[in-house]
Amino acid sequence: MSAHDFAISARSLEKRFGAVVAASDINVDIPTGAKVSLIGSNGAGKTTFVNMITGYIKPDSGQILLHGENIAGLAPRSIARLGVARSFQIPQLFKEMTVFDNMLVAIASQAGGLSFLRPARNAAAQERAAELLERFELSAHIHRTVGELPGGVRKLLDIAMALTRQPKVLLLDEPTSGVSADEKFPMMDTVMRALSQEAVTVLFVEHDMDIVDRYADRVIAFYSGRVIADDKPSIALASADVQRYVTGTLSDRKEHAED
Repeated sequence: MSAHDFAISARSLEKRFGAVVAASDINVDIPTGAKVSLIGSNGAGKTTFVNMITGYIKPDSGQILLHGENIAGLAPRSIARLGVARSFQIPQLFKEMTVFDNMLVAIASQAGGLSFLRPARNAAAQERAAELLERFELSAHIHRTVGELPGGVRKLLDIAMALTRQPKVLLLDEPTSGVSADEKFPMMDTVMRALSQEAVTVLFVEHDMDIVDRYADRVIAFYSGRVIADDKPSIALASADVQRYVTGTLSDRKEHAED
């Protein structure tokens, strides 16, 4: 397969911050349409990897190919125009505006007419907003202000807004962070059903291994700036390195054995 057959290909990515190695010889190929979870402890390198893909950090060396086109070092706005969208750990929403107007603002921004005072109100924009809100099961909240919404509903809205770009690649930063235990699985069920209707490759950073195991079809694990596992969840999560450096389950088993 050529680089054009993959949504994202990383080639020999390197990034240092002084003495800290944030990325060391990262080489991965992510097929189009995959649902990939990026895991690792804080500082392992997964967020640096995402930031390099989205242009917030420039790699020291190496390539990042988006369907075969090198995007390494481009500005975030340029990368977004090429089809990479991102939903953040803390939703980037207008809390005093309604759910519907937040969607219209997101749609207006794609046409270069972003104004939170004058969101797009043409028929096509309103139809697209209504369709996405229905798909994400947010229609009941359409006239509510964002400040009234619980955490899980805000996350759904933030991801729905990211899809207004009709991206080729969507990066989700800890989608279940701040979401209650009762909400997390229903919320992720809704997200994955909605995303299945889009031709989009999904990468999501996640610390909850139950979420990773249930929703990812592939796991890339990071430790100390390196990829230590890259496989389907059942294999990656069973890796000794992942259990030692990410989930901690290997050290737990050793302690129990010693007891």
